[in-house]
Amino acid sequence: MNLESTLLLTDLYELTMLQGYVHAGMTERAVFELFVRRLPKSRNFLVAAGLEQVLAFLESARFEPEEIDWLAGQGFRPELLASLREFRFRGEVHAMPEGTVCFPEEPILRVTAPIPEAQIFESRIMNLLHFQTMIASKAARSVLAAPGKELVDFGLRRAHGAEAGLYAARAAFLAGFSATATVLAGQRFGIPLSGTMAHSFIQAHDSEEEAFLRFAEANPERAVFLVDTYDTEEAVRKLVGLAPRLRERGIRPLAVRLDSGDLGAHARHVRRILDQAGLTDVGIFASGNLTEERLQELIRTGAPINGFGIGTSLDTSADAPYLDCVYKLEEYAGKPRRKRSEGKATWPGCKQVFRQCSRDGKIASDLVALEGEDHPGTPLLLPVMREGKRLAPPEPLRSARERAARSLASLPEDLRGLLPVAAPYPVRFSAKLDALRRTLERTLA
Repeated sequence: MNLESTLLLTDLYELTMLQGYVHAGMTERAVFELFVRRLPKSRNFLVAAGLEQVLAFLESARFEPEEIDWLAGQGFRPELLASLREFRFRGEVHAMPEGTVCFPEEPILRVTAPIPEAQIFESRIMNLLHFQTMIASKAARSVLAAPGKELVDFGLRRAHGAEAGLYAARAAFLAGFSATATVLAGQRFGIPLSGTMAHSFIQAHDSEEEAFLRFAEANPERAVFLVDTYDTEEAVRKLVGLAPRLRERGIRPLAVRLDSGDLGAHARHVRRILDQAGLTDVGIFASGNLTEERLQELIRTGAPINGFGIGTSLDTSADAPYLDCVYKLEEYAGKPRRKRSEGKATWPGCKQVFRQCSRDGKIASDLVALEGEDHPGTPLLLPVMREGKRLAPPEPLRSARERAARSLASLPEDLRGLLPVAAPYPVRFSAKLDALRRTLERTLA
């Protein structure tokens, strides 16, 4: 089974609803929109990510014959099973480009298609967009907390599965991370790779000097040394003593890595030892259960650290492990639709988002309006797919990364901080949209 194309990777109710639509002959055009209802308490903004995987899925998704045969054994009706043999997505998609900063109640993606097609893709679209948007938004906090520092995704081993680890590396790079330790992400997405050694390599040798020398000889272009297996400062002194032998072999130590203890204090001691030995070009890289708050504190106190490896807190988005993300029907058969559930009401109709900026180029406010309205500002939802086909080749990841950098640079200063702002970013709704909402409240049962 190919996870990148199977339509069985869904919730059961998508198939039971699909069977209901087929049985009733309901094939009219529907509009679904994906948005986040509210921000986690620790977030001031989100960074849209995952669109590339959504579009690839929509283009390739189908039911294989053996999958249809299996569904027959689950009691689904013959008329549904027959319709699945040629089932394809042939609709339209509008979306915010990856790397766009976004906010609650704003459509991030809009799907327009006959309702059976638009419905069946709900779970996988949410699965892909929700996860990468969550991780990109988490990664952006580290990027803003440690400007100019090398940031490396170290989180594969703590990620919730293989796909999560792979897409976390992609989302983090999109948001501004420098590299990843996940090799497949380097091969698949062109993300630079970065990594050192484990403590086990040091422990497997009878001395740290021997371990350092053998590692450097085997990896002359990646000579980064883990120095905290035993005594951190003493290990750096041993490395200083090895430096002439390494130079004779044409090997230049790139950095040392700290992975435990008081990273700020260790970094200051290590920097002093290296500088006194004339190894001023050897960098210091730190890891070990780091969070964006810890990065900010290390930067604030002037710790001489050049880069950071961030793992568990990034790949699990530990402080905000989910977004209140939904995919809702907003129009069917040409009529606006509105959910009115308590605490979960939606804005009806097919919509667009207009972004206004201040004179200094910082974003100032967003307006959610009905599609077809004309308002000042930049429309954020762009057409990306028509009749089930992309309108342009897949966007290079580095282009989305550049967009994310511009988006983060456009944030007002208060939104760039790690603490929640007193006044959330203003997202307003047009008069026509509000009038439609009130009309539906009066007329729909």
